[in-house]
Amino acid sequence: MAQQPLPDSAPGIQVFPQFAHLYDMVAPEVEGLTDAQLDWDSDRWEWAKWNIRRQVSHMASFIPGWLLRQWGKELFPQGFEELGELTELVPVSPAPTVRWLDETKYQDMPTILGRLDKALQLARYVLARETLGSMGHKEIPRPNTPPHWPQFVKAHPTGVRWHPTEHLFTYITLEATFRHLYFEVITHLYNVQRLKRAQGLTATVEIPYEGYWALPDWDRSEA
Repeated sequence: MAQQPLPDSAPGIQVFPQFAHLYDMVAPEVEGLTDAQLDWDSDRWEWAKWNIRRQVSHMASFIPGWLLRQWGKELFPQGFEELGELTELVPVSPAPTVRWLDETKYQDMPTILGRLDKALQLARYVLARETLGSMGHKEIPRPNTPPHWPQFVKAHPTGVRWHPTEHLFTYITLEATFRHLYFEVITHLYNVQRLKRAQGLTATVEIPYEGYWALPDWDRSEA
């Protein structure tokens, strides 16, 4: 997120410049890893229950899931045809029970990374059509907000509000959605690094210490 206050007219990509560089953070971190290293997991730590392959696959899955399933009607009221080749990202309905890509189609890391690249292209496409002001005014309801969001909300200074009477019912703006997507990517990238260190491997990139994984009550345990 921007360090200096921006006017409401600021382009979306200026508000969230990280989306131009996230792929270049993720790809080097998994470069050269063997299948055994990509698939290592452990029940000893919560963060190690998903292996590296699934951590990256989740990144590629949740970005279009948010922008096209949850925000699709608001962002593309005329349909998704304008997305061209990015229409292949349109999620299936109903939502899958797993939180990563279909592993019968997206198993090898280059294919998963290709999907992540397209997901980030989609994010930049949406940002190019928005401003700080428009993203702050657009809002969707979330009547079934997952129970971990009371913790997530602590990382959002604006853009998420609770329903006055309904339990686990929130409203989220498009601005907070993009903040969430960014925080999710770097938090799962942090998990990738922990999974590498647990196998005696060295982390490659430096992750900004912000967002979810920087919360005071976040589990930052290591192997």
